[in-house]
Amino acid sequence: MSRLYLITGFLGAGKTTFLKNFIKEFSGERIHLIVNEFGKEGVDGRILDELGMVLDEINNGSIFCSCRLDKFEEVLEKALVRQPDVIIIEASGLSNPTNVRKILDQEGKFESAEYMGSICLIDAKQFLKVYGTAVVVKKQIAVSDMVLINKTDLATPETVADIRKTIRNHRPDVPVYETTFGRIKKEWLDRMSEARGEDADLMQSADITLRKYLLHIKENQTLYTLQKFLEMFLIDTYRVKGIIELQEGCYLISCTGEMFHAEVFKGSLGVTNDLVVLSGNGLPTKRAIKKAMEWYPDIAEIIK
Repeated sequence: MSRLYLITGFLGAGKTTFLKNFIKEFSGERIHLIVNEFGKEGVDGRILDELGMVLDEINNGSIFCSCRLDKFEEVLEKALVRQPDVIIIEASGLSNPTNVRKILDQEGKFESAEYMGSICLIDAKQFLKVYGTAVVVKKQIAVSDMVLINKTDLATPETVADIRKTIRNHRPDVPVYETTFGRIKKEWLDRMSEARGEDADLMQSADITLRKYLLHIKENQTLYTLQKFLEMFLIDTYRVKGIIELQEGCYLISCTGEMFHAEVFKGSLGVTNDLVVLSGNGLPTKRAIKKAMEWYPDIAEIIK
């Protein structure tokens, strides 16, 4: 039997960093990672591939949505043929995973997989904002067997207390832990109980409250100018992410809420210079982007 863990969490919760810590709990075991990216290009998959493990990517949609469900089942079946000790699935931050048990319980399909539960990461600084505007956040918590309040160093004790209260009102039975930098303790895994969230219908559709924009960053930009451009509308977004070639080199741009973050990227794959911008109903993202483009007319263009 392959033990299977599901990792969920809204955009920017720190799932990729968490995964790098999580796999250390299975030292000496054979691990198979399945990474789901909402965009067409799997940024997280490139980063995780550096770990040298067996890795599959499913891009351009949520693995739990009807549009990508067949692909997910195909990838999972092939992974089980290899008989790894552990399968870890990192779901897209936009995924609604409420049908995970129905998928895994299909007769004769995934009998060699033992579902160990779902770990949901939340961003302590952004959670209260996205909880009220993104439906999938509630869905991810609903099926979780453990909730990790990540990035607690960036939030006040009062905010963390409010987050705990919100989660308790939603799922009073689920264990909740506080952490930073995606760290996890073995004893937390040992205490993780059976999920008690209600399953939804097997086939699902996309969360219509979400909005997606694609920006193409023009050539020969500086990191400083790009940062100033993005900072004009970051507060009106959930997430901005992509790999961009700048004058200083190639950078992974990964912004959550109003926080700009860029780090040098040394991957070997081609760069399209596109940024995925994600927001939701009630956020004036498109208007804010257009305003930023008026101030910085030579930086970017909206593709869609």
